[in-house]
Amino acid sequence: MKVRNSIIAISLLAGSNFAVAGQEAYSIDNAHSFANWTIRHVASKTSGTFSDITGKLLIDKDNLANSSVEAKINVLSVNTSNAKRDEHIKKEEYLDAAKFGEITFVSTKVVANSAIEGVLTGNLSLHGVTKTISFPFKVLGFGSDPWGGYRTGIEAHTMIKASDYGFGWASKVGAPVGDDIEVTLLIEGVKQLGK
Repeated sequence: MKVRNSIIAISLLAGSNFAVAGQEAYSIDNAHSFANWTIRHVASKTSGTFSDITGKLLIDKDNLANSSVEAKINVLSVNTSNAKRDEHIKKEEYLDAAKFGEITFVSTKVVANSAIEGVLTGNLSLHGVTKTISFPFKVLGFGSDPWGGYRTGIEAHTMIKASDYGFGWASKVGAPVGDDIEVTLLIEGVKQLGK
């Protein structure tokens, strides 16, 4: 029974986002982190951002593959620089923010291509649908901030299809809004004390 309990405890720790040997823990700074997106609108493109992002980065500077990410995006933080459009796309026809208020991403694997670049794989949950996606990322650097803290920056790019996540507009013939959503992630993390 004692052995079984030990196995369960180890499994729980392995599946969680606790820092392990070699990793440094950073909290995502939602004042300096953005999920920017671009989508076709009629014959052009329109763009916006989600500015309320929280979560944790575990980074191993000496072995990037031993890193992980866990993040949540508040759908209500969408900003397209037009208040009327923002309210429109929060409605059921588009984001349905009242029902699906969060977008989450939990990494499952990191493949390192160099000391600062790699490919991140994980589960993206959006609009009630969870899919595994992979995308390239780059560690922009590390440095002390003016307030006595220590920070890192991450940039990543990917493209997802709205239709993969159950958005009805993408399947309509001649719809004014496209299916492909280009995403650029600009994430700044603040190192947690003692980690």
